[in-house]
Amino acid sequence: MTTISTSTVKHISKLAKIPITEKEENELAKGFNKALEVIDSLFKVNIVGIEPTHQVTGLENILREDKVDEKKIFTQEQALSNTKKKHNGYFVVDQILAED
Repeated sequence: MTTISTSTVKHISKLAKIPITEKEENELAKGFNKALEVIDSLFKVNIVGIEPTHQVTGLENILREDKVDEKKIFTQEQALSNTKKKHNGYFVVDQILAED
């Protein structure tokens, strides 16, 4: 079975640019290894003759044709009628992302 060392956790945290403490390194390594143990135990389960199960509730999707209901459509003018800012038929919003 593959194990995850604290040095691997430290390397992953650097790649992800997530600072972690030494205590967190140890806890994460233990958590990753516990998850790998569970996955390893699943590989040991005998599934010969077992049908694959992908849905167990018995529910089925209710599908309908994708039709446009003309009565429920706003015109562009109606859609933009309450906006504070618009330009050439589009909403104008303040920038929400910034570079550090």
